[in-house]
Amino acid sequence: MKILTVVGARPQFIKACMISDVLKTRANADEVIVHTGQHYDDNMSSVFFKQLELPKPDHYLGVGSASPGKQIGRMLEKLERIMVSVRPDIVLVYGDTNSTLAGSFAAANLHIPIAHVEAGLRSFNKKMPEERNRILTDHLSDWLFCPTPAAVKNLGREGIHRGVYQTGDIMYDVLLHFKSRALQQSNILKELSLSPKHYDLTTIHRAENTDDPGRLKAILKALQQLKRKVVFPLHPRTKQKIQAFGLTHMINHPSIKTTKPLRYFDLITIASEANTILTDSGGLQKESYMLKVPCVTLRDETEWTETVETGWNHLAGADPKKIIHTVQALKIPQVHPPLFGDGKTAEKICTILERS
Repeated sequence: MKILTVVGARPQFIKACMISDVLKTRANADEVIVHTGQHYDDNMSSVFFKQLELPKPDHYLGVGSASPGKQIGRMLEKLERIMVSVRPDIVLVYGDTNSTLAGSFAAANLHIPIAHVEAGLRSFNKKMPEERNRILTDHLSDWLFCPTPAAVKNLGREGIHRGVYQTGDIMYDVLLHFKSRALQQSNILKELSLSPKHYDLTTIHRAENTDDPGRLKAILKALQQLKRKVVFPLHPRTKQKIQAFGLTHMINHPSIKTTKPLRYFDLITIASEANTILTDSGGLQKESYMLKVPCVTLRDETEWTETVETGWNHLAGADPKKIIHTVQALKIPQVHPPLFGDGKTAEKICTILERS
C-alpha cells in the first residue's frame, strides 16, 4: 500500500505526524510525503517537522504565497508530475486548505483514490475558501474520515454515504501524545513574562478577517479594550495586511503582546494556560475545547458547532462590543463531553485503509 500524503500548512503537519507514525509500524505501508510549501515561514513549516518528528518530505514544491488560483495551479502542475512518477495507491489529504484541494484534484485527474482526513465539516458559508475546498474535496474522495457525528450528517445531506467513517479527530491524538512534552520543554511563558490564566490568546488569519480592513480594525479595537493582556502571534499574512491597511499603531498597544508565529509546543503551552482564547482558526477552536479553555470565535459561523452547543465556544464575529461583552460574560461550563473521540483516530484510519 503506497500512500502519497499532501501537506502544506501548519495544521496539516500536526495531523500528519500521527498517521505517519502509525504507518511506520505497518509492514505493507509505504508513505511518500509531499510538502507544497503553502506555509513557507520556518516557524510555520520546517520547525513543525522537527518538533513533531515527521519524516523529512520526499518532495518540496515551494509554491509560496499567491492568489488562490495561481497557488492551486502551481500545485496541480507539480503534484500531477509527482503522482505520475510515484504511482501511489492512495492520495491522502487533510483539512481544507488550497493544498488539500490541489492534492485531491490532481489525484482525481489521474484516477487515484483519495482519502480525506477531517471530512464533512461545514460552516455553510461558501464565501470562505476553506468551505469551498472542503466541499469539493469531499465530493472527490473515496474515503471520508469524519471527526464527529455532525460531520457524518453533513455528508449525508449532500448525498454522500459511501466510504464515510466516523473516526474521531486526529488532533485529539496529537494533543494526548504531545501535551505533557510540550509543557515540559516550552519556556514560552517565562520568555513572555506571562502568568497562567492572567492573559488571553488570540490568532487571526482567515481571509474574511484579514482581507477586510473594516473587520480587521474592529477586531484589533476590541483586543485593545480587553482587561487582560492579549498575546497575539502574528500570521505572516495578517502582519502584511495590518501594515498594508495602516493599522500597525493598533497592535503597538500596552494591552497587546505580538509575537512571531509560535512553534507547536509553545502554542500548546500558551493556549493551555490562557484564560480565554479568541480566534478565527478552526484548529484552535478545537484545541481550546480539548484543553478546557473557553473560546471566543471571531467569525459569524463555525464548522465546529458542537463546541458552541456545549457552551465552551461562543461566536462573536468582528463586532467590538460583542467581542468584549462575550469575553466578560464567559463562564466555564460544568460539563465537558468527549466530542472528538478516544485518541485512537490514526490507528482507525490506517486500519480502514489497509482493509480496503
